[in-house]
Amino acid sequence: MNEKQQSLLLESAARFPPPKGVKLSYGTAGFRADASLLESTVFRVGILAALRSLKTGSVIGLMITASHNQVSDNGVKVADPSGGMLTQDWEPFADAIANAPDPHSLLQLIIEFAKKEDIGFEGRQPAEVLLGRDTRPSGEALLDAAKQGITSIVGAIGTDMGVVTTPQLHWMVRARNRGMEASESSYFHQLSSSFRCLMDLKPEGIRKNGDDNALVVDGADGVGGEKLEHFRKMLTGLCIEVRNRGDGMLNEGVGADYVQKEKVAPRGFGPADAGLRCASLDGDADRLVYFSVILNESNKIELVDGDKILSLFALFIKEQLSILNDGESKKDNDSYQAHLGVVQTAYANGASTDYLKEMGLEVVLTPTGVKYLHEKAAEFDIGIYFEANGHGTILFSEAYLCRLESTHKTLLSTSECLTQSPSLL
Repeated sequence: MNEKQQSLLLESAARFPPPKGVKLSYGTAGFRADASLLESTVFRVGILAALRSLKTGSVIGLMITASHNQVSDNGVKVADPSGGMLTQDWEPFADAIANAPDPHSLLQLIIEFAKKEDIGFEGRQPAEVLLGRDTRPSGEALLDAAKQGITSIVGAIGTDMGVVTTPQLHWMVRARNRGMEASESSYFHQLSSSFRCLMDLKPEGIRKNGDDNALVVDGADGVGGEKLEHFRKMLTGLCIEVRNRGDGMLNEGVGADYVQKEKVAPRGFGPADAGLRCASLDGDADRLVYFSVILNESNKIELVDGDKILSLFALFIKEQLSILNDGESKKDNDSYQAHLGVVQTAYANGASTDYLKEMGLEVVLTPTGVKYLHEKAAEFDIGIYFEANGHGTILFSEAYLCRLESTHKTLLSTSECLTQSPSLL
């Protein structure tokens, strides 16, 4: 590291002294605390994100949010090139620089870590970090601190993606590193296109009532409600009403975490909603639970939490794999059997774990924390995990996606041959 780079780091770090007597640690969701304590930490995470970009030669993400926490809190976390969470190997470094007492101590830690990780500062592709934040009032000032941390690495660029949901920021990082357009419109287009494809698979002749296409969503007075207002206009086959779009206090009596823990309807929902399908997002829209209001039971609800969502996904995918395998086995006796795995923690509903095993699904347990669930799920061809609070996802390995794409092309080719040669039918 040359003198110019060292001077720039010392000069910029001097503008962001750490709060005295405060020690922070990078947890599953990064650093979180009262927003007034975070400026120094977010500045330093900006440095970390730039270093991670130099190390990987890829675009990195930095999201400023405290998810389901109260509005006075905030936080910061890093997204790796794949769109996933920061590798656990870098978490000790994150802790160390966040708690370095002064600029010189911070600089020494960076020099030592850069040497250990073989991070070069000259002659390589410049670092680039995509920045996002939720709707918290403290977000703008913290975003500026992050930018100053990023640009304290010579040549590094911080690109502000604006107010976005956490899933949007992660998707944008993945998209950029795959050479795709990383815009909000592209994100919405992919989701709406996928939804239309899914709806096209719906069997014909299924009876439905007038409420089947209706969904009422609690936006937690956060960024999710705001974005859903735009997205719902792109959907066909689903009529969405969004409540708690920012007219109340963020995460106060609303949101997925509140609904899941309290087992009651969020603010703005009541007896008139009995019989309707309802859902709650959290403050940064990376949690989702469903519920229905019970008739004549005040604000009590029937809850579909993460354990139930996981079970529904797992059974659906198991069924689709069975159909796919049956089709392949008719053509090829050596058809490939995808490795499907369900990942839970010890805090998952034990009844759901037993049920999934009884249905013939492979269930594995990890320590509590999304980073452990995500890491284990990535070991499968298809890995599914959801916490009870509605935080989860489904992962498809790159190898299996390639196989599915190959199978799709083969089926299209066969279909075209049959269409062109009716005598074969």
